[in-house]
Amino acid sequence: MEAVFSAGAHFGIVYVLDASRQLLQMEAAIRLPAALARTWSRIRTNDCVPVAVSVRERRLTWLSDRVALAREFPAAALSLPYHFAMAAAPVCSGGAVWGGFVLGWPTGAECGLTRRQLDVIDDTCARMGDLLRRASERGRPIVPEPLPRILDPIQAHRSEPYAGLTALMCLDSLPEGYCHLDTHARVTLVTAPAAELLAVKPSELVGRRLTTALPWLDDPIYEDHCRTAVVSHQATQFTARRPDGRQLSFQCYPSLPGITLRITPATTSEEADRRPPVIGLPGMLHLTACLARAVTAQDVVDLVADHVMPVCDAQAMAILTWDSGRMRVAASRGYSRQGLEGFNGRPIVHPVRWTRGYDEGRAAFYSTWEEFRQTYPNAIRIDNMGAWALLPLVAQGRSIGTCVIAYDRPHQFSDSEQAMLTALGGLVTQAFERAWLYDNKHQFAQCLQASLLPHALPRISGLDVAARYVPATPGMDIGGDFYDLIRLSDTTAAAVIGDVQGHDMTAAALMGQVRTAIRAHATAGADPGEVLAHTNRLLTELATDRFTSCLYVSFDPRRRAAALASAGHPPPVLGLLGAPAEVIDTAPGLLLGIDPDAEYVTTDVNMPPGAVMVLYTDGLVEQPGRDLGESIAGLAASFTPAPGQALHDLAESLIGPITNEQRTDDTALLLLRNTPTAR
Repeated sequence: MEAVFSAGAHFGIVYVLDASRQLLQMEAAIRLPAALARTWSRIRTNDCVPVAVSVRERRLTWLSDRVALAREFPAAALSLPYHFAMAAAPVCSGGAVWGGFVLGWPTGAECGLTRRQLDVIDDTCARMGDLLRRASERGRPIVPEPLPRILDPIQAHRSEPYAGLTALMCLDSLPEGYCHLDTHARVTLVTAPAAELLAVKPSELVGRRLTTALPWLDDPIYEDHCRTAVVSHQATQFTARRPDGRQLSFQCYPSLPGITLRITPATTSEEADRRPPVIGLPGMLHLTACLARAVTAQDVVDLVADHVMPVCDAQAMAILTWDSGRMRVAASRGYSRQGLEGFNGRPIVHPVRWTRGYDEGRAAFYSTWEEFRQTYPNAIRIDNMGAWALLPLVAQGRSIGTCVIAYDRPHQFSDSEQAMLTALGGLVTQAFERAWLYDNKHQFAQCLQASLLPHALPRISGLDVAARYVPATPGMDIGGDFYDLIRLSDTTAAAVIGDVQGHDMTAAALMGQVRTAIRAHATAGADPGEVLAHTNRLLTELATDRFTSCLYVSFDPRRRAAALASAGHPPPVLGLLGAPAEVIDTAPGLLLGIDPDAEYVTTDVNMPPGAVMVLYTDGLVEQPGRDLGESIAGLAASFTPAPGQALHDLAESLIGPITNEQRTDDTALLLLRNTPTAR
């Protein structure tokens, strides 16, 4: 308390490191709303929060205003939409850090810390550090309570016995109403005119939370105004409607401690007042949680647009990147197709760097097209927009793009709106960087997998073939499903289908190794069981910790015969003309890569003219909550190839239904038909 008064601050917080030294717990706070203190009562030392950085790096952190907070700590700024300056310092003693100390001032009161304020912070941290160190050495470390202590500065000042009554009588004589709330939002004083305007008795208010006594005031918007008055140390104002419809004006003044409310009947102009576009704490917490789950760049834009565009009355949003000196639209909302074409592929428009107010790497706000042209004289106007916020996306010191928020008319950006959007840029950067890395990794894995699958299947006399591959739904991981058709001679061939365990680039790369090994052993003349046995030994020697299911089938169209072996793969289905389809019993062996001595049985199968064999991976038949055997039986029951039906049409009929579903696994399909002319 002494340090807060000596430094001229209007709030202060003390944090203590717990026994694990990974968590900062709030021990005490002064002039801080209790609800806000509870929100920030526990901070991990690796969090991107000013006091955590000070403790982690053992240095003083100074933030002159909310914009500075938004630039360096965007998530914290979004959850603290108030105007204040802040200093955070580590509490050290004996070469160790014991906690953190935070002081806050009204924005504009300080352009920097004075020598006296620095001395107060240093002296306070040293004294608190010595106290915490000695307590720990005596075996009685200071452990904060589950809820932080909220100190009452009034107890530090003596007053005359009847001063409170005299003050109340003076206030009662005024026409407007006055009400005082402490840091817990409890009513400590209410004047008679205030009680009359609120339509309650004073005894029904004193000692109770205002929102408990008057539920019609229980609104997050009103609570934000009260918190802003306390934290920013600036007066705020809002209007509220009583249950009978009467409008009241509430002016919130910071006081010692808590706030004083001045209550009057609302005027017409006050009723028409529009609150500045600021997203409340619950909305920001929800947006942050949603962005943590965003997978693609479009996910990021959609989430931000849903939360921010209605609040700011913006009409369009886009994330722009660049490649080889040209702009690319990574994701967008609200722009027309023609507008996006105006962005995509255009040379990068460079700013005039000496323009007043331009600062590379910081958010820029342009209220009119004329302002925008002053900085970007070569820019073209897209969709006739009239104002823009450009939020640079800078991750780990390098630019990865720009988030553009556009308005269809000129728009004046308030200080609160600029601070909110600047902080939002930090959140978008983190989410977009994750999505950008995922998109690049996913595209690389897809390209790798596509390059490992056969681009064209060989033509085999007497054998019709059709193949399909369907990747998992975008946003899911890459898979390891594969297929192949190998020419063994002019009249024989082998078909392979398999599924490597895992959904990543390792699975895709291993799939290529399996295909190569199978091709090598197949063309050497091994029978199906031997091909799988040799491939299995290779995989166990590689010790990849990944297992692979595989089905290998050799075809001799002239003899109308096939021979197959399975390594734990779903059995093929044989469709017959004029008869029900059959599930072929394959006597499956172990998955490849488990036991180097595993053996695989070769099974002979007749292939009458027109018969179609279906090889597939589990993505075709697997359904949540349904037995795999039942799903395979269902596939056989519904598979009825018609005479003369094109094999590609038959493949589409099997694969088509799953392309319209959310798929967590990829799917490979290979159809082979013994043509009636084969001899």
